[in-house]
Amino acid sequence: MNKNEPMNRYGPLVGAIDEGTSSAKFLVFAANTAEVLTYHQVPILQICPQEGWMEQDPLEILKAVRECLNQTIHNLRQLTIDPSDIVAIGITNQRETTVVWDSITGEPLYNAIVWMDMRTTTVVDDVLKNIRNKDKDYLKPLCGLPISPYFSALKLKWLLENVPRVQEALAKERLMFGTIDSWLIWNLTGGAKGGVHCTDVTNASRTMLMNIVTLKWDPTLLSFFKIPAKILPRIRSSSEIYGYIQDELLQGVPISGCLGDQQSALVGQMCLQQGLAKSTYGTGCFLLYNTGTAIVDSAHGLLTTVAYQLGEHASPVYALEGSIAIAGALIHWLRDNLGILDNIEDCESIVKQITAENRVVFVPAFSGLYAPYWRKDARSVICGISEDTNSSHIIKAALQSVCFQIRDILEAMKKDTGLMLSKLLVDGAMTNNDLLMQMQADICGIPVVRPLMCETTALGVAIAAGSAEGIRKWDVRIDANVPSDTFLPSITENERDVLYSRWKAGIKRSLGWETLPEDNGNDNGASVADDTNNIHRVTAPGVFMIGTIILLIVAKCRSTL
Repeated sequence: MNKNEPMNRYGPLVGAIDEGTSSAKFLVFAANTAEVLTYHQVPILQICPQEGWMEQDPLEILKAVRECLNQTIHNLRQLTIDPSDIVAIGITNQRETTVVWDSITGEPLYNAIVWMDMRTTTVVDDVLKNIRNKDKDYLKPLCGLPISPYFSALKLKWLLENVPRVQEALAKERLMFGTIDSWLIWNLTGGAKGGVHCTDVTNASRTMLMNIVTLKWDPTLLSFFKIPAKILPRIRSSSEIYGYIQDELLQGVPISGCLGDQQSALVGQMCLQQGLAKSTYGTGCFLLYNTGTAIVDSAHGLLTTVAYQLGEHASPVYALEGSIAIAGALIHWLRDNLGILDNIEDCESIVKQITAENRVVFVPAFSGLYAPYWRKDARSVICGISEDTNSSHIIKAALQSVCFQIRDILEAMKKDTGLMLSKLLVDGAMTNNDLLMQMQADICGIPVVRPLMCETTALGVAIAAGSAEGIRKWDVRIDANVPSDTFLPSITENERDVLYSRWKAGIKRSLGWETLPEDNGNDNGASVADDTNNIHRVTAPGVFMIGTIILLIVAKCRSTL
């Protein structure tokens, strides 16, 4: 290094661990400018033991995170940046994913059950049997969430009831539970040798076990799910010092920020005022709307969640959330299962080959529908196929399906709040596709704003970590006028409504495919017409024929690619 060059030329640095569904990353930000100086990313393997199940190895996740930390430190040194300038580290993570481990050995007792895993459908059915009218919103006044396989409490209940190693660890008082943030914090701060067992309010709000008002584990909820309080982590704010890293290269650096990935993107997009919203396009798609300190109880299929609490003594800020299970995962499905697409970057050139109007509708309900429908009996359908349909039409319909699902959520938010967004802030890997962003603007009828700095999820938790009490190297009032691209609607209101009406017709046809115990495929409270089940009985043979046509088309496309 040049002796005349200042050691601290970028000012204090803040690190962000971003552990998502498909990969782990560690990024280093310059706190003065929010510039990403370097990062490293490692993919995470998904394990699917049977249909509807999705797991990951907690040790692989931990190893990937440590590899990212070590390689990023190496990158800093290659850039002649002193790693000791890192003053704090934050953790943002895939939410709801559930880990159980042994407090003495530190060994996981089962694979992590990923947020989109559907094995707990039968657990949900058993729980609803004991509730009058099988009301899936029975617990919403306490936790803000419907009873759904999506959330951690059901996954933990399944583990306690079905895994002997978990039952044995509980009996020996060695069982620990946490979401991915808790698993990482515990290990990085010492593990079995004094690791800190904690979570933050945003992750805790996704378990169905935290009281949405008190921000504490709720005795009524714990009793309902039969979860022992002693295995749970301590709930803390999103911005405070939880403990200090014990790994050699970063030993002594405080972990001082923690946010679920979607809440972290909200902070990273600077949606810190009531009425602002962002949508993140990853494996799934998640739209959060800042409701300030007010808890808004959705009557239209949205979730009430904690957006952030930036300090132990700060007031919590809440959000309405619309969760979509399948977004980027659909691109992988087109690539891996159908073989008609290599990657999302190819979509624009492929879709441009379509010369006539595309009347195909693709509803990607591989494991049911999330917000605002919450129909676990739904399954994917492709409707509107004609003799002229080819793989390009299916690809376009798949992209449009992501946009239609966002409009579903925006419509629900409008009903709950009485307001329609004036613009939609977006982030996530899929937003790099200009075609998708233009489709989103056209289908929703509002401008779509994409920041040029794409790492908003990591930025959010870096802000939380850097502005914690005892750190305060980051001004959370960072300028919100960041450079961005804006996509404006380019079709008429009438064209937009025609497209959306076809989508709603496709939604109706997706329902009732998975027969559920004692409910004839009808999940209470869905926002659809009452004659949906009759439609399915009439159209099932026709859809079988459509499925046959799809297979023929795919076979033909593969032979010509």
